[in-house]
Amino acid sequence: MPAPSAATFARLAELIAIPDAADRPTRSVVEAFTGKELTTVPVGTADDAKAAIASARVAQAEWAKRPVSERAEIFNRYHDLVLENRDALMDMAQAETGKSRAAAQEEVLDIAMTARHYARVAPKLLRPRRVTGMLPVLTKTVVRHHPKGVVGVISPWNYPMTLAVSDAIAAILAGNAVVIKPDSQTPYCALACVDLMYKAGLPRDLFAVVPGPGSVVGTALVENTEYLMFTGSTATGKLLAEQAGRRLIGFSAELGGKNPMIVTAGANLREVTDAAVRACYSNSGQLCISVERIYVEESIAPEFTRMFGERVRNMSLAPGYEFGIEMGSLVSEDQVKTVSGHVDDAVAKGATVLAGGKARPDLGPLFYEPTLLTDVPEDAECYRDETFGPLVSIYPVKNVDEAIERANDTEYGLNASVWAGSKAEGEAIAARVHAGTVNVDEGYAPAWGSTAAPMGGMGVSGVGRRHGPDGLIKYTEQQTVATTRILNLGGPRGLSPKVWAKVMPHFVKSMKWLPGR
Repeated sequence: MPAPSAATFARLAELIAIPDAADRPTRSVVEAFTGKELTTVPVGTADDAKAAIASARVAQAEWAKRPVSERAEIFNRYHDLVLENRDALMDMAQAETGKSRAAAQEEVLDIAMTARHYARVAPKLLRPRRVTGMLPVLTKTVVRHHPKGVVGVISPWNYPMTLAVSDAIAAILAGNAVVIKPDSQTPYCALACVDLMYKAGLPRDLFAVVPGPGSVVGTALVENTEYLMFTGSTATGKLLAEQAGRRLIGFSAELGGKNPMIVTAGANLREVTDAAVRACYSNSGQLCISVERIYVEESIAPEFTRMFGERVRNMSLAPGYEFGIEMGSLVSEDQVKTVSGHVDDAVAKGATVLAGGKARPDLGPLFYEPTLLTDVPEDAECYRDETFGPLVSIYPVKNVDEAIERANDTEYGLNASVWAGSKAEGEAIAARVHAGTVNVDEGYAPAWGSTAAPMGGMGVSGVGRRHGPDGLIKYTEQQTVATTRILNLGGPRGLSPKVWAKVMPHFVKSMKWLPGR
């Protein structure tokens, strides 16, 4: 299967929210496998972003009036369209990122699952909710959810479909409009997904795509929207959080990770070895929730190291738009430099390369072998810093307590993987790990794919949560409406304030014994 055609790119370019795009400066979009130009994309400005936000605000006012059930119908149709067009979407994801077919399919399935989940639960989550009032009978209290307005989304290049669309699905279902700045390396992935939303019935101005530099378009979003959702590096997340804080707008972010895996003496090493390939090298390791450090009890460390090293050395690495290739390329020359720099630094400081360890320009300009290290010293860059590439290190530990201690010895706290002799032992270890998601007997997919549960980071790995009820409710302003009935809090007519003041404490005290109080 080839990369998407020129006609496909031309059609999608018409969806970009930049007027007179043909007259604008452009940026090349290249095929990651080969480095050849696929097409170009117009470079947006702050004024383009502001104009898109203004149009989105008008559309949002009408959208918010529509029943949530009608909004949900659109996303049920979108779910079907995504699955019907999965091959074309996977082609686009692979062309712009160089990821394997399996990693591309992860994106497509995730989008469909997220659309289905929120289309199903949004009507209930957004329904006005009666809660216990201040005083039984005398007060009725209802909580309502109002949309924020226009939500800005800044999405990354590593999962440029799911991280562009999954957050937008929840925001739009909550009654908001969305303006997104996709990463400049992968703009057509976002456009391909948004195209299907329009076909499902979403008003075009309600979801606008404005490509351009983060310092320009991204800044315009944080300065002019009512909420900002960001996925990317911790350094950029901190900067955006400061900017959002100055405006007192809502901000949510999934940021970096240095994710651990713990393997205890009772684990099935054959299962761990196979799963660790997925946990560590999916999407060429360019995954914020992938594993970069493995802590193994000393009694099994030699055997696990031998087995995993052999498995990594035999991984298939190649370009290709078909299933069966385990790992594709990296996305950019910067990523290749980062990975090779971390490997070279660790080796220079005493680390041992068990597998991989070098670039593969014979396969394509951005290929780097899946790499496994041991004996990594604490002063090596990859010991604590996120590599965000196919580089993993093994660290033998004396016991489970040391494994947990070292797993938690980081400022990050995004994801973790635990393998033990029993599910109960694995779950007990998971509860002690400082991470927003922990997978027992898998790497990352079960926690991420549990769309009914919150997903996000502790420490410097993020703010807020996507997925779960919080992933939808965060895009709303919660309003409490309390209605006083029968008599007001000044007391019955004819009763003196002094007597009423004496009665009230007894009334409040009696409520302690009422159900739900």
